[in-house]
Amino acid sequence: MSLTLKSVMAAGLLAAIGSTAVAEITITDLRDRTVTLENPAQRVMLGFYYQDFLAITGEGAMDRIVGLSRGPWAEWRPGQWEVYTQAFPQLADLPDVGDTGSSTFSIEAAIATDPDLVILAAWQYDALGESAEQFAAADIPVLVVDYNAQTLEKHLASTRAIGAAMGTEDRAEQIATFYEDMLADTASRVAASTEAPKRIYVELAQKGPDEVGNSYSGGMWGGIIDGLGGHNIANGQIENWGPLAPEYVLAQQPEVIVLAGSEWLDRPAAVPLGFAQDADLAKARMRAYLGRPGWAELPAAQDGQLFGIYHGGTRSISDFAYFRFLGKVLHPEAFADVDPQAELAKFYADWLPVRLDGTFMIQADE
Repeated sequence: MSLTLKSVMAAGLLAAIGSTAVAEITITDLRDRTVTLENPAQRVMLGFYYQDFLAITGEGAMDRIVGLSRGPWAEWRPGQWEVYTQAFPQLADLPDVGDTGSSTFSIEAAIATDPDLVILAAWQYDALGESAEQFAAADIPVLVVDYNAQTLEKHLASTRAIGAAMGTEDRAEQIATFYEDMLADTASRVAASTEAPKRIYVELAQKGPDEVGNSYSGGMWGGIIDGLGGHNIANGQIENWGPLAPEYVLAQQPEVIVLAGSEWLDRPAAVPLGFAQDADLAKARMRAYLGRPGWAELPAAQDGQLFGIYHGGTRSISDFAYFRFLGKVLHPEAFADVDPQAELAKFYADWLPVRLDGTFMIQADE
C-alpha cells in the first residue's frame, strides 16, 4: 500500500462578504483513511505516541491536549510520566479515557473531552474495531498514526500526518528529514563495516535473572538487529517474541548480550533504565545475569560485551539513537565517532520540552 500525505488549501473570495474561505486540511492517515480538518486541531484527545506528538507540535502542544489514554504512559513508562507531570502539572488532571490494552478504553469518555481531533496508534484503532465509528457519528475526526510498524516509510508518514493536523508542517518536515538522514548515515556505516557479524542475544530484563524473559525475532529489537547486520540468535527459534531455552543460548555462545530494561513498577529485580534511573543500580542488576549457569563463560561475558538498552526507546521518531547504539555495539569501528546518548540528548534539547535525564544506553563494564 502506498502511503501519501497532502495538504489541500482551498481559498477563494466570497463575493457576498468579500472574505477568504476557510483553509481545509486533508490527510491520508496510516490506515489509508482520508481525514479532513477545517483548521489545525486545537483540542486533541491523544491515545499514544505522546513524546512524538509534543516534538512535532512544538510550543503550546501541552495546552492542546484535552484528554489522554493515560495507562500506556503513566503505567508503562512511569519515570517518563513523572518527568512530564513535574514539568506540566496539568497533565495529571487531564481526563483519562482508558486503555485498549486493558479493555478499559471508553469512547464515551473520549467524546466527552470535546475534541476536534482524536489521535490513535494503529494498534489502538484496530483494537476498537467497529466501535471507533462512534467518533464519526459524533462528527469527530480520528487520525491513525503508526510508529510501531518500525518502517522508515511509516515513521515519516506518521510525523508528517501529525504536523499537517496540528498546523506544524514545517517543524514536522524538519524532524522527518533529520530522522531520514540519521538512518541513512547509520545504514552507510553498517554497509562500510568490514567487521564480521556478531552473534547477539537480546532479553527483556523485566523479571530478573531467575526467570527467562522474552527475546525478539523479526520485529522490535530483532528487526533492528537484522537491519544492522547482526546475527540474532533468536531468528528461527521464535516468532516475534518469546523466551529462548537457556541451553540453546549457551550453545549459541553469543558474543554480545543486550538486556532491555525500563522503569517498570513492582519489578524489584528488573534492570532499571529510562528517566531518573540510576546507572550504578542498572549495572549491578545487569551483572546479576552473569550469575546464571554458564553465563560467566560466554564470549560476551568474557569480553565485557554486556549492554543495557531502554525498552521504551524504540517505535518512536527518536529511536534513531537506539539504532545507532546497537550499530556501535555490533560495529564499533564504523561507529567510533558516534555518541548515541549525546545525539539523543540533543534531539530532546532541539525538539522536546523536557531534558533527557536518566540512563538509556549502558555497558555493564564501563
